[in-house]
Amino acid sequence: MPIRTHRGRAAVYRRLWGWPLRSPKHLVVAVVGFVALATAVGLLLPKYGPGARQEPPRPSRTATAPPAALAPGSTAGPTRSEERRAPRTHSSIPQAAPPPAAPTPEALEAAKNWGRAWVNHPQGMTSAQWLEGLRPYTTEEYLTVMSTVDPANVPATKVTGAPTALSSTAGSTQVKLPTDAGDLQILVISTQNGWRVAGYTRAG
Repeated sequence: MPIRTHRGRAAVYRRLWGWPLRSPKHLVVAVVGFVALATAVGLLLPKYGPGARQEPPRPSRTATAPPAALAPGSTAGPTRSEERRAPRTHSSIPQAAPPPAAPTPEALEAAKNWGRAWVNHPQGMTSAQWLEGLRPYTTEEYLTVMSTVDPANVPATKVTGAPTALSSTAGSTQVKLPTDAGDLQILVISTQNGWRVAGYTRAG
């Protein structure tokens, strides 16, 4: 039967609060029950309270669909990583060689004067005199090489034609000079002292 008056409710409350004090056994049971209730409330509050930690959503195991194939006729540019990995291609078209430089008159003149000094070795001329004739037209390095040559072994005695350029660059010229003992191929180079002979060979 429900309690409808305030006096009835107060009597019930006094009976409930006074129950643990009736005997030590009631007190122990009341304390144990209170501790169990407090423990249960303490465990539930962190889980459902405002500061409860929420677990991150688990990643879906659904496999991602492969990229759709390009429709015929469509184009897609390469990514930046593909552009970095792609080797650079070089054109196979051969480049035209630069045109040879025209020989300078000074180079041809130096070759002609050197040839005239080279064939000038009359009987009785010493090696020192022969070298002095070559010195104005010869580099110092090659003049050291020419000092080992005996002018008596030079077969030519005169120049028989004008010098012609075989090849030429900005700093050197290959000159052909005919003599009565065959053609000479003379290398003339540009130095700080002008054009000088730096080597020669005799045609077979």
